[in-house]
Amino acid sequence: MGTVSQFRDRLRPPAQRIESEEAAISTARDLATAFRREASERDINRILPFAELDALSISGLTAITVPPDHEGLDVPNALLAEIVAIIAEADASIGETLENHFSALETLRIQAGEDLKASLFARALLGDRFAAAAFAEGCEVTDEGAGYRLSGRTRQAAGILYADWIAAALTLPPDRPATLYLTGSDENLQVVDDWDGFGQRTNGSATTIAGALHVHAAAIGPASSFGYSTGMSLRLLLKAGVSLGIARAAWADLMTAIGDRAAVLSHLGKHAVGIEATAAALERAGRKLDFAQVNPVEAAMADAHFSASAAAITAGETALATANALFELAGQASAGIGLNLDRHWRNARIHALSLPRDRLLASAGEYVSKQA
Repeated sequence: MGTVSQFRDRLRPPAQRIESEEAAISTARDLATAFRREASERDINRILPFAELDALSISGLTAITVPPDHEGLDVPNALLAEIVAIIAEADASIGETLENHFSALETLRIQAGEDLKASLFARALLGDRFAAAAFAEGCEVTDEGAGYRLSGRTRQAAGILYADWIAAALTLPPDRPATLYLTGSDENLQVVDDWDGFGQRTNGSATTIAGALHVHAAAIGPASSFGYSTGMSLRLLLKAGVSLGIARAAWADLMTAIGDRAAVLSHLGKHAVGIEATAAALERAGRKLDFAQVNPVEAAMADAHFSASAAAITAGETALATANALFELAGQASAGIGLNLDRHWRNARIHALSLPRDRLLASAGEYVSKQA
């Protein structure tokens, strides 16, 4: 069934400002060290990381993609993916929350009007968190005044439980795809904590229910007209970042649990190379996405989407392979229930389910066919 609840009280100190790329990576590493300490306990008992997410917000890390035009740092995408991987290595659920948060901010950047961007990027700089979602079929939408009245529910999405804003995709009448920016302070908006996955147990996945909710036209952004938006590519890149983090976490526990390394050196080398190759794929995809963001033409965006797809697929396979290797190579030393090492496999498996692998492969095949 799930628990129906209003959004919790979001009061927290204003966020700090991160002024450099070096400060961003240093902040991520410091937070990861803190998050790692109780990550296993949070997974076992499904303790939702509200305090950890607030620490992220207060640190300023959740605002590092705000554009310079809105007083933000706007870090390169390869660095952003590495930061998500660092956080995900410590706690994959928190990493996935960041994946959705930064994806929502990119959608805001490319779709919204200037007034809406100014308003919501200012909120992001103060530490507000965002989650992207999509309304399910059957949502009732009617014109009302300077906006729309809607009733319906979104599909489950990571981070909704922790979000101050929901960026909800919806097709408005007569046939206009758009993103609605909903604030959790509206009494006609509820959240259902209905996530019961065996992995990514504390990623804040939930369903949002709107009951006769009025959305002003000023809080709506039109969907991108391109087949491959930078928002889609960034989501894939950050999904790869989460998977890379899971792989690194499994690798670290493997190296701790394994006994005689000399007997399995070639196996260790294979997985180490896989992790390194995955990191390289993320960096390459990040550079292509940087180019597409400043040159938003269809060719550049298609190229960025292809590389981001490759990174996401590769990273998902690497995470699963490394999590499996933990048990295959460490043997009984990894099997104790108290160690909770199975969480790496559970996280990798559940996270992989959110990747439309077959569709991405078909899209990649179409892309390279056109290039030939």
